[in-house]
This record gives sequence, structure tokens and C-alpha cells, in this order.
Amino acid sequence: MTTRVLLADDQALVRRGFRLILELESDIEVVAEAGDGREALRLIRELEPDVVVMDIRMPELDGLEATRRLQSSGSPTRVLVLTTFDLNEYVYEAMRAGASGFLLKDVPSEQLVAGIRTVAAGDALLSPTVTRRLIEHFVQRPPPGTVPPRGLDQLTQRETEVLTLMARGLSNGEIARELFLGEATIKTYVGRILQKLGLRDRVQAVVFAYESGLVQAGESLDPS
Repeated sequence: MTTRVLLADDQALVRRGFRLILELESDIEVVAEAGDGREALRLIRELEPDVVVMDIRMPELDGLEATRRLQSSGSPTRVLVLTTFDLNEYVYEAMRAGASGFLLKDVPSEQLVAGIRTVAAGDALLSPTVTRRLIEHFVQRPPPGTVPPRGLDQLTQRETEVLTLMARGLSNGEIARELFLGEATIKTYVGRILQKLGLRDRVQAVVFAYESGLVQAGESLDPS
């Protein structure tokens, strides 16, 4: 099955470089390029790609606002955010807006390809180390007595445990080993958590866990 990709970046050389990389893959097709967020949204409506590789800083309409508008429209197209820096408040806001992950512009070509495949498959591209730095830098720890976001009280104790481990950066396999459960069982729990909380994917679940105070900034992401 071919993954249809839209490249959105205001630098033509960057788009060209990404296109050359992706055209070497038999299962990925670049259907169009956009030089700004407004053009990207128009092309997404017209072509309905599976994934849009979205730069943050673009003229007319930046990638952050484009991501917000895309997600609020209910489009099934998933967003993979590109950034020059691995600690950037705009990346965190893009995660909150519904992006399914992010990559640095200088990642090796195989990581770009793998990232697109991951996002297209419905998973979140979540680097525990980078995500931790982003969240801990920008998330304010909720003050005492703050009411948790709606939905947290709907989770069972086991679902809460799984969400906590997700937020600490563990994969499904690592969570399974931690809780002495099968990986398929963990996948089921993750699906239930996302459904109950009304979240799109693991990226939003991690943001939710930190903002609700379930996981505090500074807690270890090390599975051990």
C-alpha cells in the first residue's frame, strides 16, 4: 500500500531534498509540495494525502496554525512536524494541536522515511528524550488543588498505570514487561485510554499526562 505524502516547507531546496529521498521508496509517493501553510491546507483538501510533512515556520500561515486548522476540520491526514531545533515551544504547541510527531530537519534519510511510515500507520513518532525535554521545559506543573482535566477519572487503575508509563516514554513492549502483561493487551489498553480521553494518539496522551499532573516534570523516563 502506497503512502501519499505532501511536503510543506517554504524552502524549495528542502522540499527538493526530501522529495529525492522519498522517491527512492517504492511505498511512498510525494503527491505535491506547498510553500506555506495556506497552500498546504488547500492541497490537503484537494488531494487528501495520508501524511503532511509540515515545517513550523512558513509565510502566510505557519505550520502550527495550519496543523490546528487541519485537526479541527476532522481531516484524516496526519501531521509530521519538521523543526530546526529539538527544543522549541512551537513544536510543543504543534503536539497539543494534534501533530502525530516531529523530526529535526537534519535527521538521516532513513529516519525521515521511517517517521513517515510510522505516522502513516497510525502511530505517534515520539522520541522519549526529546519529548521529555520539550514537555519539561514548557509544561507548567499544576498548582495544588487543581482539578484534573476531564476524563482522567474515567480511567481504571490499570489504564492509569499504562498512561503513566506511556508518558514516561515506554513503548508498548516495555510497558508489557513492566506490568507483566502481553503486548497485545497493552495495545488494547492504549486504545481504550485514547478513546476515553478523546485523544488522537500517544503524543496527545503524553501531553495530557503532564498537563493533568499525572506525571510530574523531572520524573525519570528510564524504564529501569
